[in-house]
Order: sequence, then structure tokens, then C-alpha cells
Amino acid sequence: MISIAKNVTSTGDKCQFSLNVAALLLLAGSLTACGGGGSSSGTTTSTSTTDSSIVAAKSVVAQCATPRTGVSPVTGVAYQDTQGSVATEKSWIRAYINDTYLWYSEVPSVTAASYATAVDYFAALKSPATTASGALKDKFHFTYLTTDWESQSTAGITYGYGIAWKLVSSTPPRSLVVTQVTPGSVAAQAGIARGNSILTVDGVDLVNATGTAAVNTLNTGAFSPANGVAHTFTVQATGTTTTQQVTLTAGAVTTVPVQNVKTISTASGNVGYMLFNTHIATAESQLIAAVNQLKAANVVDVVLDLRYNGGGLLALASELAYMIAGPSATTGKTFEKIVFNDKNPFNVTAAQANTPFYATAQGFSTTSGQALPTLGLSRVTVLTSSSTCSASESVINSLRGVGITVNLIGSTTCGKPYGFLPQDNCGVTYFAIQFKGTNALGFGDYTDGFTATCPANDDYTRALGDPLESQLAAALAYRSTGVCSAVSASDERYTARKTVDGGGWALTQPVNPALTNRILSKPL
Repeated sequence: MISIAKNVTSTGDKCQFSLNVAALLLLAGSLTACGGGGSSSGTTTSTSTTDSSIVAAKSVVAQCATPRTGVSPVTGVAYQDTQGSVATEKSWIRAYINDTYLWYSEVPSVTAASYATAVDYFAALKSPATTASGALKDKFHFTYLTTDWESQSTAGITYGYGIAWKLVSSTPPRSLVVTQVTPGSVAAQAGIARGNSILTVDGVDLVNATGTAAVNTLNTGAFSPANGVAHTFTVQATGTTTTQQVTLTAGAVTTVPVQNVKTISTASGNVGYMLFNTHIATAESQLIAAVNQLKAANVVDVVLDLRYNGGGLLALASELAYMIAGPSATTGKTFEKIVFNDKNPFNVTAAQANTPFYATAQGFSTTSGQALPTLGLSRVTVLTSSSTCSASESVINSLRGVGITVNLIGSTTCGKPYGFLPQDNCGVTYFAIQFKGTNALGFGDYTDGFTATCPANDDYTRALGDPLESQLAAALAYRSTGVCSAVSASDERYTARKTVDGGGWALTQPVNPALTNRILSKPL
């Protein structure tokens, strides 16, 4: 993810950032002063800035069908909402897209009245273009309830059991496997562990049950539990036939971004390992502690496990890259250059568009200005998957941009060189792609992802950080021999199977779009 947290003032119909660093969620509402577009024909399949139906964003901002009152329970900032309508919310969205969307000229012409809600209308206002592989160029257009986004992005708070799932097969015979358990969560307290399989949910056979009622029970209990509601699971332990019944009550889960920091002894020296799951504010202090721990252990290499890291704050990615490479490789170099649309909607100067390698903490969860520890490595090994996305890909791309060897072990990354300035309006935070990032060499064309140096499977039969786990084992072997190991077949039972009809009784695992982001959070 990338997000921007700044003070914003209005300059005509554009937004001017001050360089005063603020908390991430000061952004919510800060772009409300941004103006709208101008006028054009808008009668073809795409629109332009001259569409006369597009009003100035500042004339309709925070005019809500259901205005909020009081202050945000997360940020303490007063809501600025006034009485409006669904139509005024849609008008603001159209102006917001026209002003700031990276591909505003590719947005199809659609009729706002055809969409029941503002969110539905927003979903239609994106580029239909495709990449070289035929995939949609914009796979990342989404919205989030503002209160949920504020909780997740600032404190790492989500709601559920603290379980990450792998839906290996969505149709009978189904398979649902635990990939991670958040430390301290209700799932961890109940003894749920990576690799466990779920056999029943609230008495319904997850593997074979059919029928609408059964599928709804499975989907709700596993993927969409209401806060405070309990569900009962039959759990099978990893690699055994042993089962147990556990009852879990969904509630607030505090994410632990950095885990399993350890040193692995090898014939050629100590190799550091850390699991890094998300670039949120609380990760800053944890990353610093992890690097200090590895530095004290005199590691000669690091395996950075980003297989589940969908991104987050770009400034944290910059801090991490600096701590890996050190000052000799990064001083005076660009971590990532931010490219906006040709309107330059935020009046960004060339200097502001260059994100440096931050050598000091930016104040997310530790003292701002504190010197960061460094490892001074010339190479790093990264464990990847299709969930390695956005700000995580920035770490890879930007280190390569300054000559650091980055070997990828796993599978192709998600392919997202783009990012957002999340914007709240009327209780919904909108994420529309507003910039592209390039490294010091000007490279940012990886919309189909970074290909793995060596392919390797995610082995759920072993704990993350276990040197025998398939991806970590392949990484350790490659750094020693320079040869890719054969992909292990031992975890084939965890490889997603092709969905068959199965009578139509497929489970649906929601994808959390907030976990695949690049959020600008520091001065441009």
C-alpha cells in the first residue's frame, strides 16, 4: 500500500501539500478542498477534463445522504459532513476521479443514475485497459468503511479470529487450511496452528456439504464472522488424523507485522530471517528491533519473508530497504519516484516526487528522526508469492535500482507499481490509483509481477521460519549453491485445485483489498 498523511490546502482547483508530517489519518478529509474538473464532450467511451457535467469537487465534498456527526472514534477528528444526497456523493466521486486518477482519460462514460449507490458508481469509474498478459491494468480499485480503514491502518486492528486461510478447494471435496495465526489472538489461545485443516463449521461438513443454507453457514463462520459472535470448528492437526472441536468468538485482532526474527547458522555464516506481513505504522518499531537483533548476530545475509505482505506505507518500505542496504548504497539515491497524471493534481514538485531512502525513523511508532540501524548487505533473498504486492514490490524494485542483488524464492509477485492517497467522503474511504512508482533507474513496469528466481511452494506442514519449510529451505540452498532446488511435491495437497462445478456449492473467501496497497505517508 502507499498512503499520504499531510496537511493539504486548496490552490484553485488543485491540492497543495505542505511538508508538515502528520499522522496517517489526517489525510481523511484533507483532500476535501481539492477542486473538480472542467468540461468536455464525454459522449464517447472515455471522458476528458472538459466534461461539463463534472463539477468542482470542493463544491460537493462531504455532502452526504447520511451525514456523520461528532468525531471519529479512531482519530478524534470532527466530521465535516453536511446534508446532501446520493447524487452529491456521486458528483464528488466523479470529480475526484477526473482530477486525480492516474488514467482519468481512460475512464468509460457511464450514467451515474444507473448505479444505486455511490460505491457502485465508483467501482465503474476505472480503466478497462489490460496488461501484456491480458490481465486488467487496474485490479486495485476499491473502497473501505472509513472507521475500519482507520483502525486497520493506524493500529493494525482487524476483526475475526486471528486466522489467515488458504482455500485449497472451494467446491466439494473442499479443503480449507490455516496459513497463519496471529500471536495472542483467540485462535492462538485455542491452539490453532499453521497447517491445521478445518473439517466442520457449526456442525456443517466443510468438505462435502451442499445446499444454500450449508454454504452460507460455512462462508459466514469461516470468512465473515460478526464481531462478538462465536462459531464452532472441527480442526484436524497438521499431518495427523487427530481432530478437536474449538469454539472461537470473533473480535478485534491486533496485527503483529514482524514475527519469527531469528538467526540460522550456516557453513558460510549466520543468515537472518524475519517474517514481515504488512507495512503498517506499528511495524516501524518492530522492524528496527528486528534489524538490531540481526545486526548483533553478525548476519552475512538475510531472508526476508514477504510471501503474505500486500504492502502498506511506502515510507516504511524505504526505511526497511535502507536498513538492509545501508548508507553506502543508498545515500543521495532515489528509493522511488512518484509519477502522477499529467494534471499534477497535487502540485508536486520534481523534488517532492522523489522518495529517498529514509535513514531515520519517520515517527510512525518510534521517535521521529532516530537514526536507523543498518546491515550493509549487497544481496538479500526475498520469499514471495502472488500476495507479495505493492509496497513490498517497492522494496524489491528499489533495492535492485541501487545495485543490490535481490533473489526471489517462491512464485511471481502480484504486479502493482501503483498507489493511492486514500480519501474519505461520507464514511467511505476511496482508493483510486493516483500514481506509479519507479526506482532509481527509472524502472516501474512490472504490472505482471516479478518472476521468482527459483520457484518454491509454500509448505504449510512446517512453521514459518523453520529451515526445512520449502521456501526457506530453497532460499538457504540457493544462497549456498546458486542452484534452484527442485520444487518439492510434499505440499501438493495444499496447492489450489481447479474449481469444478461441484453442484454450484462453492465457498467464497473474501479478498481484503486493504492488504494489497501502496500508501503515501510521508512528504513527497
